[in-house]
Amino acid sequence: MRRPSRRGRILPLLGAALLGAAALGGRAPAAGPPDRLDRFRELAAALQAAAPPDGGTAESYRELYALLDEEIVESLATGGPFASAGFLQDRLDAFGEVWGAAALGVARAGRLVVGAFQWTDAPGANTIRVYGRLGAEPALLATLQREGRPTVYPVAPGPRGAAQFLAAWEGPASGRGTRPLRLELARERRDGVSVVWRSADAYREPLLVRSYAVGAGELRVRYELRYPGWTPGCEVQAEAEDVWRLAPESGVFARAGGRQYHAWHRELHATAARFFEAVAAGDAAAVAALVPDAELRRRLPRTLRAEPACDAVDDEASPRAVSVAARADRAPWDLRWERAGARWRLTAAAPVLQ
Repeated sequence: MRRPSRRGRILPLLGAALLGAAALGGRAPAAGPPDRLDRFRELAAALQAAAPPDGGTAESYRELYALLDEEIVESLATGGPFASAGFLQDRLDAFGEVWGAAALGVARAGRLVVGAFQWTDAPGANTIRVYGRLGAEPALLATLQREGRPTVYPVAPGPRGAAQFLAAWEGPASGRGTRPLRLELARERRDGVSVVWRSADAYREPLLVRSYAVGAGELRVRYELRYPGWTPGCEVQAEAEDVWRLAPESGVFARAGGRQYHAWHRELHATAARFFEAVAAGDAAAVAALVPDAELRRRLPRTLRAEPACDAVDDEASPRAVSVAARADRAPWDLRWERAGARWRLTAAAPVLQ
């Protein structure tokens, strides 16, 4: 069913909106057009009944997305209160309730309207959809599709006032309290949108973040570090936090500082890695530099190797002594490292009784 022309429908729609606002204390009704919402309900029921094991792909949800696109574009064409983010969100909430587990959000970024659409049982079908003017008419300008849960953060405009937003794609949480994260800064480009900054380009390894925050022109990301001695599941290990700020000239994020948490752990295991390499190579001078006690050096077996296990720490914030696991000839060993100033030295080593 097609709607009446814009001119023919604006007064009835506005009257209905005002009546609904009076009945609901100022809030416009959330229901979409009956024909479109009914069609969405039919498609959703069919797709959920099929229940593909992997949750489906964006192509599986193509018709559902087409209905959402039509809803948003038509509201933008109507203009006035119907083009507001609040009204659009009410419309999307009605569709989300039909699905039952969808998170359909919308935000304004300058001249753009950006939707973050998540079907919780279908991670491969989640998208960010960007709407704006294509010539004189509103239209769908771009679609971003990645793995993970999408969130949109409007940020300060780029060069020449171009609208921008930060797209965040969050993966499932690990048992360590971290999760994969992909960040992308997207910018308005004539009649489209392009990605102008990516976290994948800024970091050599995929981000596994403990937290992140987006502020006015600033981005903070705290993430896991991977280094020799890092062991999955251990609590006290080095992490980093980077601060990024939008550069006035380019309008993209530039690193503005940062800090490390438990940096001592990375330093300790860098020393331990040199120790194990020296023992394996029979480099007596290198071993002596890390093990001051000559008697202790004499007892160290050439087969001593690092063992992936969590360390025993006397003080997590600023430890003076740490026990590190090792193995020699299939027997577990305990190595005690002590810190003197900025240096770590091996002060005790012995097999662990089994």
